[in-house]
Amino acid sequence: MSLKRLLNTLFVMTQGAYLQREGETIAVRVERETKLRVPIITIGSIVCYGNVSMSPALMGFCAENGVCISFLSLYGRFLAQVRGPTTGNVLLRREQYRCTDDTKRTAAIIRSIVSAKVSNCRTVLLRALRDHGERMDQDKVGKAADALKRNIDAVLKEHDPEVLRGLEGDSARKYFDVFEQLITIDNDDFGFKTRNRRPPLDPVNSLLSFIYTLLYHDMRSACETTGLDPAVGFLHRERPGRMSLALDLMEEFRPFLADRLVLSLINLKQINTNSFQRSKSGAVLIEESARKEIVAAYQKRKQDAIRHPYLGENMRVGILMQTQAMLIARYLRGDIDGYPAFIWK
Repeated sequence: MSLKRLLNTLFVMTQGAYLQREGETIAVRVERETKLRVPIITIGSIVCYGNVSMSPALMGFCAENGVCISFLSLYGRFLAQVRGPTTGNVLLRREQYRCTDDTKRTAAIIRSIVSAKVSNCRTVLLRALRDHGERMDQDKVGKAADALKRNIDAVLKEHDPEVLRGLEGDSARKYFDVFEQLITIDNDDFGFKTRNRRPPLDPVNSLLSFIYTLLYHDMRSACETTGLDPAVGFLHRERPGRMSLALDLMEEFRPFLADRLVLSLINLKQINTNSFQRSKSGAVLIEESARKEIVAAYQKRKQDAIRHPYLGENMRVGILMQTQAMLIARYLRGDIDGYPAFIWK
C-alpha cells in the first residue's frame, strides 16, 4: 500500500448519500446525481456518517482491495465496520497476546506510551506560553507544565502497570485543568472547565470528541494494516467492542494532533458558535457544515511534514500512525529493544 493511499480517507457526511461501484471507481450519489468519483487505488478507507448507504457490490469491491469501511453515527459514535479477510501475521498476533500476559513487558510499553503522551501535553502548554503567554495566566499554566514534568520523571522510574495508569490519569487532569487558558479568543461560548464525553456538554468537548473519533479510526486502521490486533492493548484494558491497542497508540497523538487542531479551529475563528446545536438531552452537537470543515482541516493537518524523532526521517503526519504501529510490531517481534513512542519535539 502506497504512502499516498495511507493518507487518503474518504469521509462521506452528506445525509442520504449512496455509494456504488462504477468500474474501478467509487461513485458517490446524492438524489440520483453523481457528485464524486474516486479511483479505489487512491483510497485507504471510507468513513460514513449517519444516513449514508452503499451497494453490496461496492462493499465486496472494497474488501477485495483492502479498503476498510466504517459506519459512524451522525455525531461520530462508532457503529460497525466492513473489511476483508484478516491478513495479519499470525505469529505477530500470538506474540502480542503473550505480551499482554507478561507484566514486565506490558509495563515497559505503558511506560513508553504514557511518558510520550505526558511529554506531548507539556509541549502543548510550553508552546502556548511561548507564543501567547500574554493572553493567559502564565503562572497557572507554568505550574501545570512543571507538574507534568514531575509526572514524566515518576513514569520513567515506575514498573507497576496500575501505578502507570494512575499517573496517566493524573496528568490528563492537570493538563485539562488549564486547557481553557490555551483558548485565546474572547468568547465565553468556548469556555472549558473539564473534559466530559457521552455526551459532550460544551463546544470544546464536542470538538475534542469528534476529532478523537477521526484519530481513533486512523489508528485502528494502522493497527490492522500492520497485522496487529487492535482490540488487544496494554494501557487500556480489554473490553468487548473496544479497540484497546488503537486507544493505546492514540494517546501519543491526542495532544500533538487532535488538541492542537481544536485550539487552532477556535483561536483562528474557523469554528464559531453557529457551528453547534444543543439537543434535548443537553449534548452539544456539531452542525453538518462545520463537521465538513473540521474533517478538511484534519486531513490537511495530516499532510504536514515532520521529522520522526526515532527514525530520523521526514514524513507526513498522516504516516506517523502507521509508523508507530510498525514500531510496536517490531518491538513485539524482538527486532528492537523497546517501543519508541512518538515524542513531539
